[in-house]
Amino acid sequence: MKAGDVVYLATAASVQFLRPIFVRVIREVPEWHTYDGWVWIEGYELNAAGDAVARRELYVLRAGVRLRALPVKPPRRAKRRRGPVRVG
Repeated sequence: MKAGDVVYLATAASVQFLRPIFVRVIREVPEWHTYDGWVWIEGYELNAAGDAVARRELYVLRAGVRLRALPVKPPRRAKRRRGPVRVG
């Protein structure tokens, strides 16, 4: 993982993610010692629009972290509003 990566965290990464989240990685923290296969990461939790909503320090199982692109919601089609029509 490198700065700027967007990762998907679910229960495969840790049991704390019963509700999966997307995180934009700031950095992996190698100086914090962990068990083999686990890492500390700093990042921003993202909402559905891809905006950062909270800064987080997360302890995750590296094998459970999935690199992903943010889900893209199709843009809403603008409703056409028609005004009165002049006849004559």
